Amino acid sequence: MADSMHEQFTGSITALVTPFHQGHVDEDAFVKLVHRQIEAGTHALVPVGTTGESPTLSSEEHCRVVSLCVEAAAGRVPVIAGAGSNNTAEAEYYAKAAENAGADAVLCVTGYYNKPSQEGLWLHFRAVHDATSLPVILYNIPGRTNVDIQLATMKRLSELERIIGVKDATGDLARVALQRLGCGTDFLQLSGEDMTAVGYNAMGGKGCISVTANVAPDLCAKMQAACRGGQWPEALDIQDQLAPLHDALFSDTSPGPVKYALSRMGFCSPEARLPIAPVAEAARCKVDSALESLNLL
Repeated sequence: MADSMHEQFTGSITALVTPFHQGHVDEDAFVKLVHRQIEAGTHALVPVGTTGESPTLSSEEHCRVVSLCVEAAAGRVPVIAGAGSNNTAEAEYYAKAAENAGADAVLCVTGYYNKPSQEGLWLHFRAVHDATSLPVILYNIPGRTNVDIQLATMKRLSELERIIGVKDATGDLARVALQRLGCGTDFLQLSGEDMTAVGYNAMGGKGCISVTANVAPDLCAKMQAACRGGQWPEALDIQDQLAPLHDALFSDTSPGPVKYALSRMGFCSPEARLPIAPVAEAARCKVDSALESLNLL
């Protein structure tokens, strides 16, 4: 797929939280978050990814959140729907549901817990690819899934028509160069780690699927725009401003801290679903300090 065809999936892309209220999805809060993101300059949205607590959403909730995001975005920015599962049939189902809802692409994670082989990963992603006509972005996050898409497998997958790129949450900047050499310059590489987002772009990445953008969408969008314009000193300055927030948002298991931050800012409840526990006091203090440093309280 030509680079121009997936240009829309670049820049600051927010991995949206799924707000809850008394155990249920808070649809009103979610829609308001979508509007806030777009108004702040976010370039694309990812509902029901890791940050959206996809593992603890029912299938009905999962599909409903994707539909809400598409409806609220109303074509203003692309929606990359989370369609990940360690059950290939379920991942296919979510990809089809995302297409039916009007999403622009799907994000599909490696098979967590099962520990599939590289051949298993190839077969899994090919099945999702074949189940939908949407572009597919791979999601490689071995720290959570205990499975890594190796370069040879990534290259093989990139040869499929609609597998257009990867969300790379390995934190290994060397991979950007190796994946570009292996998969070609048209293969879209997006950082999945906020703290290395500028470095990832400097190595050839095209944006970040960001947790921090939930809290500071305007700064994340400006930072990505600066990278895109080759204004590296400006990008680095913004990254330095954001660094304490990046750090604080992962000072306890995500998405606990980002939901706490949004609750302090009045956007939603801090409520997460078990087994995500309430955020520890030390992490709350760290988040509060980071928010104060950016004048977000």
